Amino acid sequence: MKRIAIVFFMCAAAASAWSQTPVAPSAKITVIKARRIFDAHAGTYREGLAVVIEGERIKQIAPSGSINAPADAIVIDLGSATLFPGLIDCHTHLGSRADRYDEIYDFKDTPFQSAFAAVINARKTLEAGFTTVRDVGSAPFLAVDLRNSINEGFVVGPRIVASGPGISITGGHGDLNNYSPQTRVIMFPDERDYSIADGVDQVRHVVRAHMKFGVDVIKIHSTGGVLSRGDQPGAPQYTLEELRAAAETAHMGGRKIAAHAHGAQGIKNAILAGIDSVEHASLVDDEGIRAAKEKGTYFVMDIYNDDYILQEAPKFGLTKEKYDKEKAIGQLQRDNFAKAVRGGVKMAFGTDAGVYPHGDNAKQFRYMVEYGMTPAQAIQAATVNAADLLGRTNDVGSIQVGKYADIIAVGGDPLRVITELEHVNFVMKGGVIYKNQITH
Repeated sequence: MKRIAIVFFMCAAAASAWSQTPVAPSAKITVIKARRIFDAHAGTYREGLAVVIEGERIKQIAPSGSINAPADAIVIDLGSATLFPGLIDCHTHLGSRADRYDEIYDFKDTPFQSAFAAVINARKTLEAGFTTVRDVGSAPFLAVDLRNSINEGFVVGPRIVASGPGISITGGHGDLNNYSPQTRVIMFPDERDYSIADGVDQVRHVVRAHMKFGVDVIKIHSTGGVLSRGDQPGAPQYTLEELRAAAETAHMGGRKIAAHAHGAQGIKNAILAGIDSVEHASLVDDEGIRAAKEKGTYFVMDIYNDDYILQEAPKFGLTKEKYDKEKAIGQLQRDNFAKAVRGGVKMAFGTDAGVYPHGDNAKQFRYMVEYGMTPAQAIQAATVNAADLLGRTNDVGSIQVGKYADIIAVGGDPLRVITELEHVNFVMKGGVIYKNQITH
């Protein structure tokens, strides 16, 4: 088992840079024509343009009639379709399955089971039009290995901004609670050392360990959670000093940091600590909204999955404790999303994929519009805003010259009917077509 652990962590440590692709892409010219292109910065359409792609990046955007493509260029005419930048989901768990809520799987599954699921889920996510995701909590350090395998071309999936396991206090949202002291679920001798930290010194140590193993972002639990035993979503867990130490250490290492936080005080602690994004933000109060706007902190609020948890998850073993916690805060989270939108908080799209089935990510757009966003704002949350939160604005989030050719297409008009984004017919990532169901 020790030998397996060494190999696992050596693989995790071999992190590749965001833009690094070991297999050089072809420099072949591809031209995409469509009725219109969504301008993610303006939130409006531009018509009559074609996109010229060389290799994996966009070389030119110009009126269709003015494009002088070489004779051997590949021309893709999508007719009346609308082009959008590849969508970005800032809160996913690619190693998780939405048909495994029964707690027995905490004891039966190894990290390899999660890895098998992650390969399938990555492809589903990409084919749904999400060409970039942030994975904020998988088995250690599954998301790092998956990111590397996708970058190498060995596995098909979106670009991944990878975290390690969420960092938790003893007895917190990331711990194994309310079992006997003899109960352990540890594959490697020191696995717990990478997810549990108490006090400022331990927090700094664990953040540094995550960076050692190649993560792009740090994830920490500021409050209790819904899908965990023995804690309350609204209860603060880490202190302000501990959160500040986590944020400082992450930023010193060139990483951003995300905080799981449902409760009002835990949200404010995360904001004051300098954490870059608050995940869930379910019970945020007016003071927290003002603080987030003042500090420029992003909220990533998963307001779709309440439907799945309450309607479908009980069929797969969701306990009454967890059901009751979700029922208590689900609608409050949606109402507070509306307040945060009105309050001018920066919003990035994130769904908690894995809590519901991967590939259904776009179902959240309808709720974002229902609770206060315009369709354009909802799409911007999943494009330019999300790219800004991830620190990837030079590469993704909009269809612009020099950026990756991450382009999707739909047949309808999402600015009129936002649910059209649930039916993506064309997906290109880095100049490679992974899905094309457009018919003329």
